This record gives sequence, structure tokens and C-alpha cells, in this order.
Amino acid sequence: MNPLIKNFVFVILILLVVGGIFSLLYFPATTPNEISITQLVSDINDSKVKKITTSGDTLNITYNDNKTATSMKETGTGLTDLLINLGVNKDNLQKVEISNQVAQQDLWSWLTPLLVFGILPLVVFGFFFWTMIKQAKSGAVQVFDFTKAKARLFGAEGHGKEKITFKDVAGLKEAKEELVEIVDFLKFPKKYLAMGAKIPRGVLLVGAAGVGKTLLARAVAGEANVPFLSVSGSEFVEMFVGVGSARVRDLFATAKKAAPSIIFIDELDAIGRHRGAGIGGGHDEREQTLNQILVEMDGFEKETGVIILAATNRPDILDPALLRPGRFDRKIVLDPPDVHDREEILKIHSKDKPLEKNVDFKETAERTPGFTGADLANVANEAALLAARQNKTQINQKEFLEAIEKVLLGPERKSHILSKKEKEIAAFHEAGHALVSTFMPDTEPVRKISIIARGMAAGYTLQVPSEERKMKTKTGFLSEIATLLGGYCAEKLKFGEMTTGASNDLSRASEMARKLVKEYGMSSLGPISFGEKEELVFLGKEISEQRNYSEKIAERIDDEVDIIIKGAQKQAEIVLSKHKNLLDKVAKDLIEKETIEREEFEKLIGGAQKNNNKK
Repeated sequence: MNPLIKNFVFVILILLVVGGIFSLLYFPATTPNEISITQLVSDINDSKVKKITTSGDTLNITYNDNKTATSMKETGTGLTDLLINLGVNKDNLQKVEISNQVAQQDLWSWLTPLLVFGILPLVVFGFFFWTMIKQAKSGAVQVFDFTKAKARLFGAEGHGKEKITFKDVAGLKEAKEELVEIVDFLKFPKKYLAMGAKIPRGVLLVGAAGVGKTLLARAVAGEANVPFLSVSGSEFVEMFVGVGSARVRDLFATAKKAAPSIIFIDELDAIGRHRGAGIGGGHDEREQTLNQILVEMDGFEKETGVIILAATNRPDILDPALLRPGRFDRKIVLDPPDVHDREEILKIHSKDKPLEKNVDFKETAERTPGFTGADLANVANEAALLAARQNKTQINQKEFLEAIEKVLLGPERKSHILSKKEKEIAAFHEAGHALVSTFMPDTEPVRKISIIARGMAAGYTLQVPSEERKMKTKTGFLSEIATLLGGYCAEKLKFGEMTTGASNDLSRASEMARKLVKEYGMSSLGPISFGEKEELVFLGKEISEQRNYSEKIAERIDDEVDIIIKGAQKQAEIVLSKHKNLLDKVAKDLIEKETIEREEFEKLIGGAQKNNNKK
């Protein structure tokens, strides 16, 4: 809510309260009993009156039974004389206690209006204006703080609640070796300066999301035990001109005061994109911020002891001036962890969790190819949540394996119950995937088949590579396309028609076939890459592709894609027709059990698989 509106409402509420108090003072809850002065004389003569209190011309009467009443006398006339003249019994009158409160009444008669209508409004409005002035002062202070860098400081004395070192970062062996030199320089700078050596001023950490770029940067600060200023690239840029540049200057000035220190800029691509591509051209605020970073990095002296680390997963769009020698001298690529690194990462993320003896991190690591460190941390956390949900005191291997599938595909949707016919279709569909994958060359082994819905999938066939692969052959791609079409072909073979369940498989197969032709050069068109992707920098997303080929070539590309898809479909149909008995067997078992693990699947097709391997 706007502070001015808030204060106005507050003042209105105060005035309402004051009005309520005033009404209570001037309008009492009960109406007093009024009697005439003649009635008062009669009551005195009957010895009913106990006390009379005068307040100006008002008479407050208290009876022997403690009842009260009021009466009025003439102005300027004494009460006793008035009562005697009206025939009161003098003996009875002497028994009545008469007191005077004229002074007190006069005091409140002028003090109450003064308080209500004079002093109290002044206090209310004074408080109102004091609040406005206070906010105006704080607003002025905020204006001056607006250009301050909002960096989070992890000081050398604490580094937050826990100090992170290289021991807390599993894998990334080569990356850590590169950064050891940075740590050594921050600890012992004189050793390098004496040799005339210049330590890299900037280190760029490049890798996919979740591989550990930020964690590694904090580990460098922890090892060197120096202040670590962390800031995101997006925090520099505001809608006001010059704010980003001012924040950059403030950040580097703060780092120099705390030297030796480390500046860490996360998501550098938010401000480090190639200049000249934005809407505003050279006057774009983001570009001015980048220019200031370039100037500050050039301004570093070799004795300052300030090193800047930056992280990005889009190095291809960074401005060349950032990557030249003297700025980001080193570019360290962080790869996703291999099976051994994944095992170590799981151990680190599970060290504070109660585990059963049957937990096998090696098996879990083998089932998580392509997982980053963040993914594995999520797996360990999901396993703990699953165990806690079942009121267990320890986490076992079953929870870890369940967590992998949950991270990959989403939670089980047990409420998504298939009809008998749909269940049969899903079983033959997944069995088709599994059999084609088994009998096609250069494919990954089937780890699990299920027709229990997870996420958006009504069923799934989980394949896990037996070894890490960095490169893939054309045979492997064609087998993968055939595997994707296995469910489609199995439905057609068994039921004579297809369902919408194969839509995602067809989309993935078509995309892969087009990449074989246009990007990988694995077609009769030869080793040529077709198409140039364009990116609008201010949106940060590839949204279009520019053709660098003719319509005639486009037709040939479509023909090649058609040949690849039709060939893979034919291969899948041959495999399923040849092993139709196995298809029925696996599907029937899947309908009954809903889930088949690798060992059980291999028993079902064991003999046929051995014969296929001999051929």
C-alpha cells in the first residue's frame, strides 16, 4: 500500500476514536432522573434526602436508598434561602449534607473542549507530518543506496554457516587443479610477483546448469580464506540510466578495500552478451554496464589481489572483449560428472542422512547417467522425503531408486487408472519399445518397464547406458529411432491401428532424424550442415532458423528424413514380427505386474537374446 494512503487511513482511524471518546463524555449512557425544586422540598420534608451536591445551578441529589436525581435552581439564588422560602422543614434540612463542586465543574468545563478540540488534533497532525518527514528522509537515503552493489559478502572470518572447500566438491578434478593456482596466489602473492608473473585477473567457469559452478567458486574462497563477494549479473541492470555502471564501480571498489578478495558474478551472460545486438544499440543500459566491467577489469593492478570469477552456461553469446587476454584469461569447462564422480557426489549429499546398510551408491550412480550435481542432490533429498513419508527411521536403496524415477519422470500418478483396454495397449506399447531396443545394435540395456503413469507419461521404458559415452554413431541413432517407433509398430501389429500414446515418440524420432541430416551430416547429402540459427539477444532464446539452402535442397532434406524414419519403422516391424511370441509374453507379464525390472525382463527373453548375440 502507498505510505501516504496508509498514513491518511491511520489519521482517519484516530479521529474516529477521538469522536467516540467525545461522544461518551458528552452523551452519557444513562439519562439522569430530573425533579422539580418543589419536589425536592417535599422529599426533604419527608426525610428521604441524604445529600445534595451543587455544581453551578445544577443540584445532584442522593437519597437515603442511594438513588440519584437532578434538579435546577435559579441563577444567583442561594440554595438554603431558596429551600426555606419554599417551606422546607429547617430541622430536616440540617440533616441533609450539602456540598459545593463549583470549582471542579468550571475546570472541566473549559479543559475538556481544549483537550478534545485543541491539543489532541495538534498531536494527531503532528504525528502525521513527523511520519511523512521520516519517510522522506529514508527515501532520500534509499536514493543514495540505489547505486550500491547488492553483493552478498561471505567474509574470511565466517563464510556463512559452513565453510566450503574443495573437499566438499566431488569430481571436477581438472577444474580444481586449474583453480589451485588461484588459491595459491591469494595466499602467497609475493611468490608470483617476485617472478614477474601475473595471475589471471578473470576466470570464466563454463558448464551446464547444476554442474557446480557456484559451489566451486565458493570453494575457491573457502580454500583461500578471503572475502567472497557474490552477485548475479541481473542485479546490475535497472530501468534507470547509469545505475548498472554505478553498481559495478561500487562492487569493484568494495573488493579492492577488502583485498585480497574474490568477486563472483553468476549468470554473466545477463550483462555480458555481444554488444550492438540489443534494441537500444550503443545506448543500451546493459551495454553501458558491460563497458564499465571491461574498464574496471583493465584498471586492475597486479598488486591489488582481487580476482573475478564468473559463471555462465552460454559462453557462445558473450562479447569477445570479455574473453580477450587481460580480462577473462582462463576458461574452465565443467563437464557433467561421470559414474565415479556421481558416486562421490551422492556420498557427500547423503553424509548427514541416516542410511541402511543396503544402500549402494554405485548402483544409484550407474542409473543416473547425465545427471548433474544438482540433480544428484535432488535425488538424495527425494529419497529422504520418501523415507520420512513412510515413517521410516533410515533410508534404504529402494527409496534412492524410486527417487531417480521421480526426478526423471515425475511422481507416480496412482489415481490415473487405465481401463482394461488402455492397460493392454500401454503394455504392448512399452513391450514394443523394450524388444526393439534389445534386438537392435548399439542400443542401451533396458533397466525397467512400467505401465504406471508418471508425470505426463502413461507408461515408460527406462534405459540406462552400461558405460559413459561422449560420441554416438549413425548406427546408434538409427537404432534409437527404431526403438522410439517400437511402441507405434507394436500397437499397429497387435491391434491393427495406432493411438495417441505414440505422439511424443514420433516427435522425438522426427527431430532426431532431421538432426542426422541437417547437423550431423549422416545422410546421402554428405557432410554439410544446413541452416543457421538466429537469436534475438534481448529475448535470450533461439526463436528462428535462417535458411542457407535452396528450396530444392529443402525437398531433399525432407526426402532424407522420410527415408530414415521409414527405414527405422521397417526395422522395428521386422524385430517385432520375428519375436511376436516374446511381445505377447512380455506384455502379458506387464499387464499382470505393471512393472518389470531388468533381471525379470532378461529372464523372459533370455534365450532369444543369447541367440541374437551369437548372430
